[in-house]
Amino acid sequence: MSSKSDETATRSTTPTDTLVTPTILSEEKAEETKKPFSIYTNREKWLIVLIASFAGLFSTLTVNIYLPAIPAMAAAFHKSTELINITVTVYMAFQGISPMFWGTMADRVGRRPVFIACLLVLSLACVGLALVPTDAYWLLVLLRCLQAAGSASIIALGAGVIGDISESFERGGFVGLYSLGPMVGPVLGPVLGGLLADNLGWRAIFWFLCIASAVCALTLVLFLPETLRALVGDGSYTPSAIYRPLLPIIGRHRPVAGDVEKPPKKPFINPFMLFTYPDIVVILIFNGIVYSVFYSVIATISVLFKQAYPYLNEFDIGLCFLAIGGGMIIAGPVIGKLLDRDYESFKNKMIKKVNEGGGENGMCAEDVTKEENFPIELVRLRTMPIFLGIFCMATIGYGWCLQAKVSIAVPLILHICMGFVLTAVMNTSQTLIVDLMPAQGSSVAACNNFVRCSLGAALVAVINIIDDALRPGWTYVLLGGVCVLSAPLLYVSMRIGPKCRAKRRNEKALVASQV
Repeated sequence: MSSKSDETATRSTTPTDTLVTPTILSEEKAEETKKPFSIYTNREKWLIVLIASFAGLFSTLTVNIYLPAIPAMAAAFHKSTELINITVTVYMAFQGISPMFWGTMADRVGRRPVFIACLLVLSLACVGLALVPTDAYWLLVLLRCLQAAGSASIIALGAGVIGDISESFERGGFVGLYSLGPMVGPVLGPVLGGLLADNLGWRAIFWFLCIASAVCALTLVLFLPETLRALVGDGSYTPSAIYRPLLPIIGRHRPVAGDVEKPPKKPFINPFMLFTYPDIVVILIFNGIVYSVFYSVIATISVLFKQAYPYLNEFDIGLCFLAIGGGMIIAGPVIGKLLDRDYESFKNKMIKKVNEGGGENGMCAEDVTKEENFPIELVRLRTMPIFLGIFCMATIGYGWCLQAKVSIAVPLILHICMGFVLTAVMNTSQTLIVDLMPAQGSSVAACNNFVRCSLGAALVAVINIIDDALRPGWTYVLLGGVCVLSAPLLYVSMRIGPKCRAKRRNEKALVASQV
């Protein structure tokens, strides 16, 4: 009797099963064929970031290659070293201000034309600097401002490109590769500057920068596609000729333009509005404090090393910059992989918790990485206290080593450590702010650059006074202590970040409902 009932039940459920199965399969197929974020292959994405990294090299190379030539230029212009140093101060000022203009323009009119325009401005400014008369000091200062306006903005553009083509789970690795360009500048700059100035004269530095930036601009003209999503969407839409590379080897599998709808035009967004978002401001201040302390170390290497190790000549001191730059170069890819691994690890833990019945508000595994559910601030910043602690200890130890005049190997090892950890802090902060505002990648990176350059310029302006009063040991105890005091900002970011993101989502939804 029971066997007949089972058989009847089995027969009765068969029609239902045949109706449900196609639905399940179609849902699974839809999930498998989910439209990718970008049409570019993984290899093409890496190539795009590599090209942007090449351009980003000039944002730091231009300032560092100039430093060894300051004594020679002071003699040529018959000015004091302090007056020639003003050209460094105004460079840093424009380094902070100009990306606010170029970055906003890149978010509006596209990455590619702004990239090329910045490099052309840099190249022309270098021609002027190479030819500037030695009785026209005012023109030297003016051209340095123009040079900064071209070169310093490039670093913000690269962040925008990364936000255009990548999602959060892969963004850390791309930021790591991109950072290699700006990190090479402090390594090569002083060495190249010293060699060129010693053998060919200080004007050769600017001719070199002119030629190198022109080559980079040509590379972008030939190969870099437009990535701004407001212009090309996921890369499928074919834009006008100015946005297309002359040799389109990237994105060759782009769909036919007629089959793709043109993305909606993006409205203008004031970049200074980003300073009204508390979660963004907290990260910018934290990053700016650590960067300014680091830059004070770089700015005083020549003076402090000459005092501690008087047997060093100018070229030897230039070689000392290799240690700090080497640490930065090593850190770029390492930290990028660490950021991606942390993201994947945290995501898998959340998925496991949901599958075990621990999901909140009926959340399923597919909802884990949605912005409203994923604690991106915690994921990005949970290793930051470790990096900050190492940076503070290395900074304090560095000051006392110079004051005690220990073996030169010790401060150089600490340079490697500081360079590595500073890159970890900068790349993590940069990745997070692009995660928070991916549609305004260039603008938010420009805000980051503005804050850190402003704080860096302020500290560099007084670091020699502080050092004369406290000597290196206590100077870097003071600066290391300032970094320690910035640590609570990390907790504040993790605490208020989700609330701020929710508020922005609600405001965006309200505006959309009124359209």
